[in-house]
Amino acid sequence: MVMSAEAWGLFLVACLMLNIAPGPDLVFVLSRTLGHGRKAGFAASFGVCSGAMVHVLAAALGVSAILATSATAFMLVKYVGAAYLVWLGIKAMLSREGMLQIEGKHKPGATAWSIYRQGVLIDVLNPKAALFFMAFLPQFIPHDGSLSAQLILLDTLFLGVIVIASGLLVEAGYIMLAAPLGTYLRNNKTIARRIDRLVGGLFIGLGAKIALTD
Repeated sequence: MVMSAEAWGLFLVACLMLNIAPGPDLVFVLSRTLGHGRKAGFAASFGVCSGAMVHVLAAALGVSAILATSATAFMLVKYVGAAYLVWLGIKAMLSREGMLQIEGKHKPGATAWSIYRQGVLIDVLNPKAALFFMAFLPQFIPHDGSLSAQLILLDTLFLGVIVIASGLLVEAGYIMLAAPLGTYLRNNKTIARRIDRLVGGLFIGLGAKIALTD
């Protein structure tokens, strides 16, 4: 696609700032990194990015327009996604051992695959992510009538992949910084439980925020 250097610069800066900003995805990635190490952190990151790719495909195909025009569809996705985040938060707050894995204990269900699936669901069930890609990506695609529908679809996919790739890079940086701290926390049961309560409260708060989204 043809974009000016200024447009590319604005797009890349916007991608960086959007991915640095805290949200459900980043909270999830950091909580899994602190609780289970780098491997779990990257599994979580790949999961939320895979979920984001679903929204990119939906935006390219125009499916996301349903969420913007149908109050029923938006409400359904919104409440399901909010309920899932609240459930994760309550699970963390009520867990005796917590989400952080204490040294020497291997909790069932904390496999890379299960963490990846959770990451996918967290992103797919966030209607704000769907509307974001539908509103953000077209701003950088020429609308002078020179592009066919097929090219617009390909350009949307291309820009969406760049947004997701920048997200992977940002999250990788967070993971590498958080992993050593996680090793210390997993050896301190008291601190681990307090972190669990904090993470659980953040998930519940994010779920409530999504539920109140118009």
